[in-house]
Amino acid sequence: MKWWFYTIPVISAFIHWLTIWMALKMLFHPRKPKKFLWLTFHGVFPKRQQQIAESLGKIVGQELLSFGDIEKTITNPENVQKILPLAEEHIDNFLRTKLKESMPIISMFIGDKTITQLKTVFMKELEELFPVIMKNYVANLKNDLDLEKIVVEKISNFSSDKLEQMLNQILTKEFRFVEVIGAALGFFIGLLQIFLTLLSK
Repeated sequence: MKWWFYTIPVISAFIHWLTIWMALKMLFHPRKPKKFLWLTFHGVFPKRQQQIAESLGKIVGQELLSFGDIEKTITNPENVQKILPLAEEHIDNFLRTKLKESMPIISMFIGDKTITQLKTVFMKELEELFPVIMKNYVANLKNDLDLEKIVVEKISNFSSDKLEQMLNQILTKEFRFVEVIGAALGFFIGLLQIFLTLLSK
């Protein structure tokens, strides 16, 4: 048995690694269609960028970020309570300072007790009014802001370089893992070939 016979696992590992590496590269390259003989080569993502953009747009617009979820979040009583202190601070400043500047005569008849009473009334009204205002705001926002369209336009306008850079940042470890697994599988297949050859002798 010649010595090169035992290099089969290494050669097999290299071939499998190279095949997977080329397959991953072909996700992004060539950027533009290239003809070779009767075949046309074009990177998967550049070729299907518009389709990918439309699919992601639907996912974001319908599943990940729905206006229903936004409305539930901003009208949640707990979230409303978080913004009430800021409203109270502004009302207090208005009654104590701005009202005095704008209507000095009226402010002469308003003392601390009246200011406290007015604040209590205003805050109670605001607590009921905020959810209604935010629901109307979200309804108007839904008409004016097409999330799906925005995502589609953004991704469609990405350059191929930008798209590759973004995906590589996210999936670098996964790509490396696939390459390593491919090489390991190739090495194992090479060992199996040697074993079966020796077994048949």
